[in-house]
Amino acid sequence: MYDGALILESLKVGTELEGIPLTVRKLSRYAVGTASGDQPKVWSVLEFEVERGEELADVLSQVLDSPGWYADFHDDREIFVVFPGRVFRYRRGDDTAREEAKEFGRGLSIPEPQLDWTR
Repeated sequence: MYDGALILESLKVGTELEGIPLTVRKLSRYAVGTASGDQPKVWSVLEFEVERGEELADVLSQVLDSPGWYADFHDDREIFVVFPGRVFRYRRGDDTAREEAKEFGRGLSIPEPQLDWTR
């Protein structure tokens, strides 16, 4: 089972996520001090669990809005970091792969403090 978080404002308008069962653990809304100029100042965050990580990553890579958004989820062994059009999947503790994903995020102008997913 993978644990993750999805910022609802990161989804393209008109997106519907269907067919991939998610267990909602928490839904919260808060003001963001590190929002870029392209991001809203208030975010709604859905924390979830999912079994079908590869399938969710594929779908999210198609529905995340550009620029500057990503979603991440992980289990005890691996991490998925999903950007619009690109999925990074790597073993926990692989700092080289983590840095590659962060570099990709920087290329999308994601603010550095936001590139903070689980190690």
